[in-house]
Amino acid sequence: MRDEILINITPQETRASIVENGVLQEVHIERTENRGIVGNIYKGVVRRVMPGMQAAFVDIGHEKAAFLHLADIVTDKAEGSKQAVEGSKLLDKQQAQETDITSVLHEGQKIIVQVIKDPISSKGARLTTHITIPSRYLVLMPDTEHVGVSQRIDDHDERVRLRELLEDHEDLDNGFIIRTAAEGATEKELVRDALFLAKLWHGITEKSKQVSAPGLVHEDLGLELRIMRDIFEDDVERVRIDNEVTLERILDFVREFLPEMESRIELYQSERPIFDLYNVEEEIKKALERKVQLKSGGYLIIDQTEAMTTVDVNTGAFVGHKNLEETIFRTNLEAATALARQLRLRNLGGIIIVDFIDMKEEEHKRQVLRTLEKILEKDHVKTQITEVSSLGLVEMTRKRSRESLERLLCEPCQQCNGRGYVKTAVTVCYEIFRELSRAARTYDVQKFLVLASQEVVDCLLDEEASSLGDLEVDIDKPIKLQVESLYSPEQFDVVLM
Repeated sequence: MRDEILINITPQETRASIVENGVLQEVHIERTENRGIVGNIYKGVVRRVMPGMQAAFVDIGHEKAAFLHLADIVTDKAEGSKQAVEGSKLLDKQQAQETDITSVLHEGQKIIVQVIKDPISSKGARLTTHITIPSRYLVLMPDTEHVGVSQRIDDHDERVRLRELLEDHEDLDNGFIIRTAAEGATEKELVRDALFLAKLWHGITEKSKQVSAPGLVHEDLGLELRIMRDIFEDDVERVRIDNEVTLERILDFVREFLPEMESRIELYQSERPIFDLYNVEEEIKKALERKVQLKSGGYLIIDQTEAMTTVDVNTGAFVGHKNLEETIFRTNLEAATALARQLRLRNLGGIIIVDFIDMKEEEHKRQVLRTLEKILEKDHVKTQITEVSSLGLVEMTRKRSRESLERLLCEPCQQCNGRGYVKTAVTVCYEIFRELSRAARTYDVQKFLVLASQEVVDCLLDEEASSLGDLEVDIDKPIKLQVESLYSPEQFDVVLM
């Protein structure tokens, strides 16, 4: 069985799943009321320049101001900049250190920017002035004349062939990156993409002159067409869509850019929901849990925090058949395979720390790392992996451009404020005792009324009944208890009566 793409369309959201050999690997979700903005081009207004951070906040018309760092600025493209630095190119690290952002940007300045990271959590979008516009085979870079080739194309001769096809063409005067999907493409296909991108860029340039700042200049394709552009490759056997209107839109796109792939696209007409195929809905539910069970009996614990994601590998019920070292090695191998899938499925990004079970043999460590690296080769998102440390930890990074599945579908628990745990009933009882003692010393009242959750009141009347009686004697005031069904386990009030 080869790869499939399933696309589910509802008025509220578009969902796309990538299934490899019958197993769900990736889920992409775009909600109608909260579309991602990565790739969008805006005419923004600089609201605040911060020399200490070598960065600026730019108003692009969204609720949160977007962040633009000096290193992401093509210096002579900033409209009204005080001076040009190093021509029309991004500053390297040395130049960024030697340049003051106030010489490039100032408050109130209008500037053309592109979003490279969606707003994530409390952070606004991340911007660049280095505009890039992707098509099926190419990425247009209007600020340069350089032609680059994707590192994922390994064949040296093919890399040379593709580069020469564009460099030798007289009608092309922009820079391009040749994408992995272009491997084996003909000159006609590459030139067609290049001319289309050049025409699109000309239209964007003209529109940017008319748009009032802050305002949207160019919006990237919707999720269903981005999937066709970025992920629909030769190893995808078919694409199924459960909506006729969307199917026609996808077919129009494919006929223009991928005519040889048209036969692989079909309408899904079964009464059974499309995401029930291959248990996609069930797998999405599992991807929101902390614990990932391994077939051997071991398991992973995945915790996502603001700073990083941590993964703990445990043998669990797996005892092996030979010796402890072999058991640990087999568990870590299985964990590496499962982890690579979970990174894609949950769309985890940023810093990721993996606590594999300690292995003594260096060859075992190398094999576990090689397994992780090999499986991540199919990941469309860039990852970097370090060696196994002396503590058995592997540090890796995965590029983050959009919210993780958990952050997209979930919100912090209102009862625990996102901590992932709540105080025990006994702990809350002791807090109530301290509050009653404090109030008795401060106020002259006849009695006290304690409002708390059912669990806490039960604890006060059961395990802590003796302590509650002693406190009544100590403060010489009666204490009444009342259950408030809407209170969280940690919430309580002491009412003076």
